[in-house]
Amino acid sequence: MEQVKIYDTTLRDGMQAEGISFSLADKLAIARRLDAFGVHYIEGGYAAANPKEMQFFRELKGGLEYARLAAFGSTRRADRTVDEDPSLQAILQTGAWVGTLVGKTWDLHVTEVLRCGLDDNVLMCDQSVRYLKGKGLEVIFDAEHFFDGYKHNPTYALRVLQAAAEAGADVLVLCETNGGALPQEVYDITQAVARALPGVALGIHCHNDTDCAVANSLAAVHAGARHVQGTINGLGERAGNANLCSILPNLSLKMGFETVGREKIASLTELSHFVFEVANLPPVPNMPYVGESAFAHKGGLHIDALRKHKATYEHIDPAAVGNERRFLLSELSGSSNILAKLEKDRLTQDRDLARRLLKTLQDLENEGYQFEAAEASFDLLVKKAMGTYRPAFELLKYHVNVEMDQAGQVITEATVKLRVDATVEHVVAEGDGPVNALDNALRKSLVRFYPAIRDMHLIDYKVRVVNAQAATAARVRVIIETRDHDAVWGTVGVSENIIEASWKALVDSVEYKLLKDAII
Repeated sequence: MEQVKIYDTTLRDGMQAEGISFSLADKLAIARRLDAFGVHYIEGGYAAANPKEMQFFRELKGGLEYARLAAFGSTRRADRTVDEDPSLQAILQTGAWVGTLVGKTWDLHVTEVLRCGLDDNVLMCDQSVRYLKGKGLEVIFDAEHFFDGYKHNPTYALRVLQAAAEAGADVLVLCETNGGALPQEVYDITQAVARALPGVALGIHCHNDTDCAVANSLAAVHAGARHVQGTINGLGERAGNANLCSILPNLSLKMGFETVGREKIASLTELSHFVFEVANLPPVPNMPYVGESAFAHKGGLHIDALRKHKATYEHIDPAAVGNERRFLLSELSGSSNILAKLEKDRLTQDRDLARRLLKTLQDLENEGYQFEAAEASFDLLVKKAMGTYRPAFELLKYHVNVEMDQAGQVITEATVKLRVDATVEHVVAEGDGPVNALDNALRKSLVRFYPAIRDMHLIDYKVRVVNAQAATAARVRVIIETRDHDAVWGTVGVSENIIEASWKALVDSVEYKLLKDAII
């Protein structure tokens, strides 16, 4: 298969996204993960930007097994020689094997931003590329605003590219910097460049301002580009960069190109979630290929067809990108949804059970329950319907007290009294709030019977008003997400009392942990 080289700029362009600020440790962790994943180039950052960027290059020097580390910078300034230019010198100081140079190809930017002559800009690009090549670096020339420049003045845009190519640039990257082009434009212009500069390696770098960055990148590959730049999860300035989490499987699984290898593509979902976690961002559920909802099915007709043949409503096997098929459950579900869920979990294929569960599910959702994000609660519901459920404990009573002292300090305390087999436990615990206190008291009362609950950690807590028209008497739905060393699960509780709703979700969370670990 023909190869397309993958150039990741998460650690430079991705950091320009609003709300993103990677620490040095974050950048090192992401770089090592990208290297293990198999991208060909990792752009470490703008070398001259700040001391943290330079420290990153020092820490990572010689520490990559597969990827080539690239240092980013600009062509020399108009008032400096290459030997004096701070950007070029910073690239050399990083020790990186690859220097990525951004140069102006839009005459508007040359005259209005650089404020220099068009010939001067061509000379700056030529000399900068020659200088880094003379120092033994692989040079990637990022032709900034190329598509806007080509549309405005194609002769000049091509002239700049020709100068960079003749100076020895290894790849000429056509940058769709403003993100305003559409796929047909990108295809036509990339094809025109390929014809004008035969034998020159071309790349593509797209932004997502028209939601076309992935499509534009693929169009450029169709037109002859064999080097693609992007970021994991599409992180980047404004509307983001081209998303490698979509580009990679499209190139490898749809278009037949060699990228990082299909065995690595199978860990793409894990890589996406890792970068979201380091960036302190929630994963985007409906992101193609790697999102939690990418292979989630809710319509009864869809699921019925899927049970007969997976290709009916899935364009690829979810496992090819490390994702998984999910069957969603709601009051809209048919018996096919229930049966599919039961079959997936290898529980039963009993159609009578499925119909009973569907009726129970519809009744509960009418009360305000919702199981799409609480599949652990549904699994417990199945056990109850099958008659195989055994409670981990019997609740005798609980009590939550919130006090404020004269200094304004709020003290929250919860008391739980329960029975495990013949033993009664009566404990009290404090917490940061009523739910936290109740969670602490429940765990404290159970831990000597079920030590495995020490592994559990509550990682998310959501409250939703179900019937807002009832004002302060409204019913609320509480969704709790819990994690242990090998799994994440969601549970749900509904009540007019937020404490009771939380208690129901907490109990389901504990019981699912014990069920999952085959303790009860």
